[in-house]
Order: sequence, then C-alpha cells, then structure tokens
Amino acid sequence: MMDKEHSMYEESQGTITIATTVLNTIARLTALSVPGVARMGNNGQLLQTNIGTNIKVVNDKVKADVFVVVRSDANFYETGQKIQQEVTRAIKEIVGMDVQAINVYIQDVEYPQPAPIVTDAEK
Repeated sequence: MMDKEHSMYEESQGTITIATTVLNTIARLTALSVPGVARMGNNGQLLQTNIGTNIKVVNDKVKADVFVVVRSDANFYETGQKIQQEVTRAIKEIVGMDVQAINVYIQDVEYPQPAPIVTDAEK
C-alpha cells in the first residue's frame, strides 16, 4: 500500500511547461549544426527573435517550420532530411516531446566568395 501512495505522490508534483522560445532555440541551433547549412533563413515574421524557425505545439506535439540557407556544394535534399532527423532527435531527447512534423524551407544558396584578384600594380 505504501508503494502505491508513494507513486501517486510523485505523479502529482505539478506540471512542466516548455516555452516555445526554448523549442525555437533548440531547432535553430540544431539546424545550424547540420553540415551544408550556411545560416538560418527568414521566417517571414518581423521583429521576432526566433530567426529562421516557427514552432507550434498542438495536442502536445511539436510542429516546426525551419528556414535555411544552404551552401552551394551541399546536396539540398540530403541536407533537408538531415535537418528533419536532427531537429526531431534533439526535441525528443532534450525536452521529451513528440514531434508531429519538421518542415524545411531552403530559401537561398550561399556561394563561396571568389578570391580577390591582385593586379601587378597592387603588389
């Protein structure tokens, strides 16, 4: 009987609330760590600190839109898939929430800057 009462007490300690800004940060930092991602894109919302991500929680499941700029030498499809896999993994491992969808939007391509041409007069 004591074990049952003890477990009931542990289950009723209260709730844990994760702010969507935390989820946005996890998604953004995880996406930036994926090889091929140059930087975050524009999520279309002005004056918002969550650059490159939009997170919604519906029925305790996370839905994320991730906007990125990729490097020109990256495989765009594979980079998008890796972002989906890694963001899903990070959210599950860090906050323990289920993920409904990770939508990746590749908004632009970053090309390497050409080396400056040095003329004989500049040497």
